Amino acid sequence: MSILHAEWTKFRSVRGWVLGLAAAAGLILLFGLAPGMSGSCGKHGPASACTPTIGPGGEQVKDRFTFVHQPLAGDGSVSVRVTSLTGSIFDGPGAERPGLAPWAKAGLMIKSGLTPGSAYASVLLTGSHGVRMQWDYTHDKAGPSGFGPQWLRLSRTGEIVTTASSTDGVTWTEIGATRLAGLPATTEVGLFVTAPEYTSEMHQGLLNGSQGGPTQATGAFEQLTTGDGWTGAAWHTDWIGGRPDWTELPDPQQQGAGFRVAGSGDVGPAGAGVSVTQTLVGTFTGLIAVVVLGAVAMSTEYRRGLIRTTFAAAPRRLRVLAAKAAVIGGATFGIGVVASAIVVVFGQRILRANGVALLQSSATTQVRIVAGTGALLAVSAVLALGLGALLKRSVTAVTVAIVVIVLPYLLAVIVLPVEAARRLLTFTPAAAFALQQAVKQYPQVDDVYAPSAGYFPLAPWAGLAVLIGWTVVILGAAALLLRRRDV
Repeated sequence: MSILHAEWTKFRSVRGWVLGLAAAAGLILLFGLAPGMSGSCGKHGPASACTPTIGPGGEQVKDRFTFVHQPLAGDGSVSVRVTSLTGSIFDGPGAERPGLAPWAKAGLMIKSGLTPGSAYASVLLTGSHGVRMQWDYTHDKAGPSGFGPQWLRLSRTGEIVTTASSTDGVTWTEIGATRLAGLPATTEVGLFVTAPEYTSEMHQGLLNGSQGGPTQATGAFEQLTTGDGWTGAAWHTDWIGGRPDWTELPDPQQQGAGFRVAGSGDVGPAGAGVSVTQTLVGTFTGLIAVVVLGAVAMSTEYRRGLIRTTFAAAPRRLRVLAAKAAVIGGATFGIGVVASAIVVVFGQRILRANGVALLQSSATTQVRIVAGTGALLAVSAVLALGLGALLKRSVTAVTVAIVVIVLPYLLAVIVLPVEAARRLLTFTPAAAFALQQAVKQYPQVDDVYAPSAGYFPLAPWAGLAVLIGWTVVILGAAALLLRRRDV
C-alpha cells in the first residue's frame, strides 16, 4: 500500500502528467460536443429533431413499401403466385440501370394497421435470398432457396400467423409461424413490394468508405385469392411511409386476378446510421494523450535517472511496476468514464438539436460504451507504460505505442478496404474500439458492415480481451527485464 501511495503522490505532483490527463478528457469533450454534424429534418432547434419510426419492440425500423390491401376480419388465408421480380438501380439523376437489390421483396403481408411501425408478418420472394418469412422488422426466417415463380400463402388463426410456399400451388412447405401479440380482429392483408438502397464499398485515393443509391422493384402477381373465412372487398393501394420523392412509381395495375406492383424502400431494422458512437469521435485523440502519458510516466524516470532512487526506496521492482500501472490505469479510467459520460449524454442532445437522425441505443448499451471507453483508455495507458519500462526511451516508447495502439484504428476506419480493416481490428490492440459499437448487424439488411460505419469484427468484450492480452504480454516482458537489468 505504501508503494501505491507513493506512486499516486508522485503522479499528482508531476504537473505535466496531470495536464496530460486533463488534455485527454478535454479532447474527448471538444470533439464530442462540437456542433459539426447537422441533418435535414428541419431548422436548428428543439423542433428540428428527426422523428424515427418505432417498431413493436421499441427499436427504430424502416417501414416504407407499396401495399395493395383490403381489410379482412377474423381468421383466414390469402395466397398468390409471384411470377417475376425485376428492378432498377439509380446511380444518380438520369442514371438508371437494370438491376435488383438482393433484399428486394415482393409477397404477402398481414399488418395490424397502416401506421408505419405497426406489427406485421409477411412471406416474400427476395432478389437473391430465396423465399423468406419476416415479421416485426427484426425477425427473418429462410424458406426455399428457389428464385423462379413461387406460390406464397399466409394464414391467420387468432394471433398466430403461419406462412408457406409452393412451386406448383399444390404441395406446400410451411416456412414458419409467429404470434403477433395484440393483433386486432380486423387487419390489413394484401400484396407488398419494396426495394432497399444498394450499398457498395468505395475507395478514393487513400480513403475508403461506402456509396449507394435507391433501387426500385416490380413484382408481378397472379391468382390472388382469399379463403378460409376471408371474403374481402375491393383492393386499395397505400404507400406506407410515403411515396418515394426521388422517382415516380407507377400505380399498381390490376391484371385479371393479379397485380403488377412497383415499390421502393424497406421493411426491416433501421440498419446503419448515426449512433451514440458518433459522440465519441474524439476518443482517438484522447487515446494519443493517454498513450503518451503512460509511456513517459516510466521512461522519464530512466531518462532523468530517477529510477535508481525509486528502486532504492522500493527494492521490489515488480511491485513498483504494478503500482505505477494501477495509478495510471485507475486515473485514466476515471477521467475517461467522466468525459465519455458527458459527451454521450450531451452529445446526443446536440446531434438531435441539429436535426440528425440518431439511432436509438438502450441504457445498457450506453453504460457499456461509457465504461468501455474508460477501459479502452486505461488499459492502453498501461500498455504504453509497459512499453516505457521495456524500451526506456520516451520518444521510442511513445512512437511504438502510437503505432501499435492508435495507428491500426486510423488505418481501419479511413484507409484500408473492409476485409483488411477487419483483420487489423481483430488482432491489434485497437480491437478494443469494439467497446464503442452501438449499431447491430442484421443478416437481412445489406449494409457495408465496415469499421468506418461503426461495425467492428469482434464483440465488445472480446475486443477488450485482445487489448488486455497485448498488455499482459508487454507488462510481462517489462517485468522480466526489470528483474534482470541493473536498472
